[in-house]
Amino acid sequence: MTLTPDRGPLNGVDTPTLFATLDAVSSQPEIAKFQFRARNTWMSGTHSRSTASDFYGAMQEMTHESDSVLEFDHPAVLVGADHGPTPVEYLLHAIAACLTSGVANIAAARGVELTKVSSTVEGDIDLLGILGLSDGSVRNGYEQIRVTFHIEGNADEQTLRGLVEQSRRRSAVYDALANPTPVVIDVVTG
Repeated sequence: MTLTPDRGPLNGVDTPTLFATLDAVSSQPEIAKFQFRARNTWMSGTHSRSTASDFYGAMQEMTHESDSVLEFDHPAVLVGADHGPTPVEYLLHAIAACLTSGVANIAAARGVELTKVSSTVEGDIDLLGILGLSDGSVRNGYEQIRVTFHIEGNADEQTLRGLVEQSRRRSAVYDALANPTPVVIDVVTG
């Protein structure tokens, strides 16, 4: 059974390719295994630089069309030089981008034309945890993250809300934040 409807691109999403990908993964699940990578280098103080250039996917090593370079730092009030957003701010960008791309894909697959999608993401952190000034009752990470979507399109309110909900259910970043993800840290010296 094919999932591909007779429909062209919508919302900037190449829906024929989207449905072809769904069909391919459905018939050959082993191509669904991906590994993404980031390489980070300390620059000075709290400033570091990360590069994403290659990844594994569809049973092969692949490279992005161009390297993505991200600068990380802390603002002066947190002992940084403000060369870029903090790592925890990038996390907010990541959940916004993941949910937004999901909304666009799901809307296109359902034939919903979007006219506006924007979001605001806020996260609350108590520095007592990060600075080690808590008795252990304050966590180091976000206490809560809130995402507010503004979405418009050629569908009713319930359908538009459903797009966001389906995106949340399928979001890799939401899943990584909402559920424990094992993190293994290896150290090489010398």
